[in-house]
Amino acid sequence: MHFANVKGAYSFQVNKRANKIEIKNAVEKIYGVKVDKVHTANHKGKKRRKGRTFGVTSSWKKAVVYLEPDYHIDLF
Repeated sequence: MHFANVKGAYSFQVNKRANKIEIKNAVEKIYGVKVDKVHTANHKGKKRRKGRTFGVTSSWKKAVVYLEPDYHIDLF
């Protein structure tokens, strides 16, 4: 079962410098919903190797947005 169906939560990849208030305002404006709470997590880039060359994938931020019970976002 999808997390959105159970708890009304949706995950987004957001700008690393965005804070919870900015994320909440953006989701409410774009999707026309009411946000209850926002959880964020910073994901560090992984080390990768190609032949002799070493590199790192990009770091990114994940936001899990919980909506009020009356609202939902149509995924498809």
